[in-house]
Amino acid sequence: MDGGPRVPEQRRPGSVTVTEPEALRFGVLGPVRAWRGEEQIGTGSPQQRALLAALLLREGRTATAAELIDALWGPEPPSQALAAVRTYASRLRKVLDPGVLVSESGGYAVRGLRDGALDLAVAQDLAAQAEKARAGGDLGRARAVLNQALDLWDGEVLAGVPGPYAETQRVRLEEWRLGLLESRLDMDLEQGCHAEAVSELTALTAAHPLRERLRELLMLALYRSGRQAEALAVYADTRRLLAEELGVDPRAGLRDLQQRILQADPALAEPSTPAAEPSTTPVRPAQLPASVPDFTGRSSFVNELSEVLSSASEAEGRVMAVSALAGIGGVGKTTLAVHVAHRARAAFPDGQLYVDLQGAGPRSAEPETVLGSFLRALGTADSSIPDSLEERAALYRSVLDGRRVLVLLDNAKDAAQVRPLLPGTEGCAALVTSRVRMVDLAGAHLVDLDVMSPEEALALFTKIVGEERVAAERESALDVVAACGFLPLAIRIAASRLAARRTWTVSVLAAKLADERRRLDELQAGDLAVKATFELGYGQLEPAQARAFRLLGLADGPDISLAAAAAVLDVPVKDTEDLVESLVDTSLLESAAPGRYRFHDLVRLYARACAERDEEAAGERAEALSRLLDFYLATTAQVYAIERPGDRLVDDLEATEYPGLRFTEATAALDWLYTEAAPLLACVRQSAGTERLRRGVDLLWAAKDLTESGANSHQYEMTARSMCEATRAVGDARAEGRARTVLTDVLLVSGRIQQAEEEARTATRLAEGVGDSTAASWVANNQGLICLHQRRYADGRTYFDKAIDGFRAAENRPGEASALSNLSRAQLGVGNTAEAVEIAMRGLAVYLKLGRTMRLANGHFAVGVALSQAGRHGEALSQFSEARAIFSGHRQRLWEGATNFRIAEVHMATERAAQAAQHAEQALALGCIGGDRMRGNVLTLLGRALSVLGQLDRAKACWREALNLYEQNGAAEAEDVRALLITGTTA
Repeated sequence: MDGGPRVPEQRRPGSVTVTEPEALRFGVLGPVRAWRGEEQIGTGSPQQRALLAALLLREGRTATAAELIDALWGPEPPSQALAAVRTYASRLRKVLDPGVLVSESGGYAVRGLRDGALDLAVAQDLAAQAEKARAGGDLGRARAVLNQALDLWDGEVLAGVPGPYAETQRVRLEEWRLGLLESRLDMDLEQGCHAEAVSELTALTAAHPLRERLRELLMLALYRSGRQAEALAVYADTRRLLAEELGVDPRAGLRDLQQRILQADPALAEPSTPAAEPSTTPVRPAQLPASVPDFTGRSSFVNELSEVLSSASEAEGRVMAVSALAGIGGVGKTTLAVHVAHRARAAFPDGQLYVDLQGAGPRSAEPETVLGSFLRALGTADSSIPDSLEERAALYRSVLDGRRVLVLLDNAKDAAQVRPLLPGTEGCAALVTSRVRMVDLAGAHLVDLDVMSPEEALALFTKIVGEERVAAERESALDVVAACGFLPLAIRIAASRLAARRTWTVSVLAAKLADERRRLDELQAGDLAVKATFELGYGQLEPAQARAFRLLGLADGPDISLAAAAAVLDVPVKDTEDLVESLVDTSLLESAAPGRYRFHDLVRLYARACAERDEEAAGERAEALSRLLDFYLATTAQVYAIERPGDRLVDDLEATEYPGLRFTEATAALDWLYTEAAPLLACVRQSAGTERLRRGVDLLWAAKDLTESGANSHQYEMTARSMCEATRAVGDARAEGRARTVLTDVLLVSGRIQQAEEEARTATRLAEGVGDSTAASWVANNQGLICLHQRRYADGRTYFDKAIDGFRAAENRPGEASALSNLSRAQLGVGNTAEAVEIAMRGLAVYLKLGRTMRLANGHFAVGVALSQAGRHGEALSQFSEARAIFSGHRQRLWEGATNFRIAEVHMATERAAQAAQHAEQALALGCIGGDRMRGNVLTLLGRALSVLGQLDRAKACWREALNLYEQNGAAEAEDVRALLITGTTA
């Protein structure tokens, strides 16, 4: 619910919402389907769908009965073909809107569809837009639009539709799709995304081996990725295949490319569209929010700021200009800055960047996160963005060098947050808004923004409400803007309420605001002015609305879902929706997305002040947050149970009184967990120092998928560390033991083994000291994994046996299966391969009994590892393929990457170095469980594969990077890599 100052949504006076009939939509780029709104409607038998498809693909032109018969059955139609066509048409008319399927000149046509009603037409329009953008040099947009077009395909075109016409169209549209795909891949390479394109092109050339353009793109991608030998190998394979299959030689373009690669043509090394940096494709960001149409007054400030920006773009040798606007919340800093920025766009032809730094909230935006977003907007590939703040800031300044870009930094916390985000080069400029004067921002042009003059305030009020209503009651209108303290945001709130209520007069609004005059007198300095501004809207709320406003402001997190809000308020979801939507209408709450709501950061502070001031008892505030925590814990426990059926952890979590959501399938459960990650973790942190502490720790444990997926790892780790400190501070050994068990998981996932060992040792002592057998079993399992990393296999077996005993005593079958799978790896470490396979199979058998859940993938993974070391490579690949599919389906990116690494190992063991390199690259792209240590393993393997492929220099580069990672982590594998670097061979 954090956010910068936002202007209330404006409504036209007297506007009436007219409900239009839901439009028909059709799909042919897949199965032939039809929808009315979001509801799919039946299209009948395959022949009936064939008739509909034939009419849709004629784009409104009439098809005669003879043409339709030929389309459906070809030269040998059945005797009753004409009657059948008429029957199909009659049935379709009954399900389609009137006037859509028309009879005309002895035939039929589909007419009257709205724009975008047919997916093929949408794809054609998007393809035309992409071509236009590419011709205009905007490759970033062209790629994005072309991807939108390609995403419209949903399997085989006209799937399941019979007839010669459908078959002809299938071939035509598939050829067109491949052409679009080749165009997009060509643009990928033009923008320097060659490394990312290799895997996709490898798969496409396998599926379409005789398509020479795909082969040409793959050769170029490999060459630019530093893989010349593989690029030439692609040509050799293509030449042989064309000769064997078609008896022809490769076309001239492919032959020329081979010669240029052999000659190391320098022009091939760079994309055809040059960029400022090898990893950066210049794009022109246009991120400014829309300027409000009713912007009023502020002419002196507009002219002053415009002059500063203009001088920055025109003066040669001048350093970039910085203007910092300061003022109280709601004074219109953002509105003014956005308006001025739009006026100055022409002076900054290379683009405009915008970010809300959320400086007035409890957790302002991190500069490194903002820099990552800016670099992407400027065309930098994710793979080229460094990790540290200093490196990102340096790259940002380099990318902006020689360009004229305007940067709008809205709602800044302080100068320290702003400094890394300043361009630092001539020709660029920055506009900064903040609640504080940035006197310590060197060289900044400081602007103090005050409230509006009475004339400006009345003009703004009139633009929103309407000239006629204000002219009739001018004195009352002056009373209203005076009651608003001439603060723009307060005026907008009041005027918007009046504009939306046609039965009110201006004097009615003035009377409602009259009681606020005493508080408005406090609009003199500091936050009191902000509180008084929002008090205007708050004072008009009904009791139930006011309670909702106060209590919802208590929850931390960027936003809140409707279901979570219902828990906070302890009212049914339908009533909650009515309440929060009424708050949205008053601009005290914002609708972040359908079913999700957020406070402006200053409004949230005001809401909390109201809760402390107006609630009859502090207990109600604590109860509201307790219900929210119950809701998250109960719902997350169900997600955990769906992902891990039979896991007894859910039975050993703290009890909850308020219920959670119920899910019928795993996808919806995971969608909820990942969507709620930020507010959920904020709720965990908010439990620190309260009686809710144990439930907060258990919620964190139940949400462990957030760290294993890699999507929320950093935020999850920070929360785990804060809970360790909070539990230690209050001396709750049970809660601290669980918090440190969770932190051990996090450290293992990221490969920080030494830290994990320290945390596991503490977690064991605490868990065993209070008799927490659940935590003790899981931490024993973790200690075994730590031993595997340290090659202490005998100790690992001891820990895994201990974990197995604990899980069996608790009848925790998934836990037992996990420990068995891990135990098999310990047996492999001491050379007991046959026993390792048998133990892994036992673990898999347990997982299989529990169903096709995420953890079944771990079972397949463990069996695959054991089989691969037993030399049963075909069986191992089968197990790894099963594991990878499940991990991918459950969004476990790091585990998916680890599985690709294991597949690469098998390919390497079976002398398929090219496939090994491909899967190793996929593992690097995805990341792996195990962090930097595992990345070192992947790089070592990739180097081995490249060495076999004759790319020894690149192999050594991989080994050097791996050695650096091993040395940083004190890993024993470092010695193995040093040997590789000395010998230069994998033998």
